[in-house]
Amino acid sequence: MSVFSHSAFDGHEHVAFCHDAKSGLKAIIAIHNTNLGPALGGCRMWPYASDEEALRDVLRLSRGMTYKSAISNIKLGGGKAVIIGNHRTQKTEALLHAMGDFVESLGGRYITAEDSGTSVADMKTIGERTRYAGGVVEGTEHGGDPSPTTAYGTFVGLKAAAQYRLGRSDLQGLKVAIQGVGNVGFRLAKHLHDAGAELIVSDIFADNTERAARELGAKIVEGDAIFDQDVDVFAPCALGAIINDDTIGRLKAAVVAGAANNQLAEERHGELLRSREILYAPDYVINAGGIIDVYYQRTGGSAEALKTHVESIGDTLVQIFDRAAQTSTPTGIVANKIAEERFMKA
Repeated sequence: MSVFSHSAFDGHEHVAFCHDAKSGLKAIIAIHNTNLGPALGGCRMWPYASDEEALRDVLRLSRGMTYKSAISNIKLGGGKAVIIGNHRTQKTEALLHAMGDFVESLGGRYITAEDSGTSVADMKTIGERTRYAGGVVEGTEHGGDPSPTTAYGTFVGLKAAAQYRLGRSDLQGLKVAIQGVGNVGFRLAKHLHDAGAELIVSDIFADNTERAARELGAKIVEGDAIFDQDVDVFAPCALGAIINDDTIGRLKAAVVAGAANNQLAEERHGELLRSREILYAPDYVINAGGIIDVYYQRTGGSAEALKTHVESIGDTLVQIFDRAAQTSTPTGIVANKIAEERFMKA
């Protein structure tokens, strides 16, 4: 399994592998860039089909975190961790302790936090073995879980995109298809429901969709039928690479705006969306609420300052949309240029 010649390798500073036979831990940590500060990014636990799939994911995700911190104007670099395994059946205290030892071994160059398949409780357990576990705040309502802030920032960004592309001053009756209604996706669905939107949802776990149907009145569709729905907005909130050659032609939405990372399978898919007049809210811009939250936890910023910073996601997206329209450039390319100007200069 080559790293340096891997298609997702982007000059990463450090890629580390860990196998702890006693606990069964198989994990990868990728540090993409630390020009702006230590690399911060979540720890994902997922039953990857292969080691290569896990490596691709961690390389793409860590790169995205560099861009996310830069576009959000926070002094952090980009990193990510993946644990290969089923978070519902294979997660143990010993495995999480081994992961904590792995994070600690990097001496603070990488700071971990929760992600798909991990929780605040898991970060507490990992934090028993490392000083570099974020997203844990005792005595607060959310305990340090950044998911609510990620969802709120995505909601703010979705509203901005809907207004820009559809001229919608409110979301009453807006039809939104949400792929993935887990921690972030369900919270986004709740914000949209409260704003009067009509929801269609899918998820690989039936209990997630059933909850959305029961509590939010969402319509459930199975599997990739979510791409075929006649909606205003498609909101990817699961895994990445779902905007690709097979799915773009099926989309009926005018806007793609969701919380998933690495939504475009390849950069060229941004141009395909643009050619179809589908407005794409770059994923690492719209879903930056979580890392902004963890940053404020580390720096001690106020709740009011955090909320203001997260709500600026909408303004950032409008700037990107304007610049993209003026230059006939995909929105993702515009966002990349802005972010690169910041972290490369540093």
